[in-house]
Amino acid sequence: MHPQLTTYLLVSKIICMINKKSQIIELTLKNIKDKGFLSFSYDDLAKELGVTKASIHYHFEKKGDLGIAVCNSIEEGLEKAFSEVKQASIKPLDKPLAFISNRILYINKNDMCPISALQADYNYLPASMQKKIQKLSQMEIDFLTELLFEAKKEGYLEGYHDNLEELAILLIASTKGGLQYKRILGDEFFTKLWEQFTDFLK
Repeated sequence: MHPQLTTYLLVSKIICMINKKSQIIELTLKNIKDKGFLSFSYDDLAKELGVTKASIHYHFEKKGDLGIAVCNSIEEGLEKAFSEVKQASIKPLDKPLAFISNRILYINKNDMCPISALQADYNYLPASMQKKIQKLSQMEIDFLTELLFEAKKEGYLEGYHDNLEELAILLIASTKGGLQYKRILGDEFFTKLWEQFTDFLK
């Protein structure tokens, strides 16, 4: 076989494998947001993707390995959102809620926040996943705290003292709870909550 053709076929195979791996991660994330990490199996994923269960095991030997890959994907999304908001040409006071809003855009009407869904299953997950979920949970708080701190440095949030982490925790916890209520009570509930956030940070 011609060397160039061999290289082309090899590259094509690698790209196909990468694409399949990404599809598995994306579908897993969708299932987590819909019903949690413990509520689906490799059989379910295989049927949805139209592949064999063995092909999923090829990429992720254990479900915990797949869970780690999903956590890494969520982490990349958080880092990207934080970077985009931090560099955005908007008022510093608008950036904390812009960060929260950015993450909410990836959650459909009847879905859960993926981090919240993983937190709900936390006690039943392998230690490796628990460690990643701890990191993600703290990362959300740290990113929002930094954006609040930047706003305070620019003269906003005068009514708040130096410990802005407490405010970040309040906003994140309220958002996650609000998303759960939104699944039951609808968009109007979350709109009211968001209006409270906006007034709160004036």
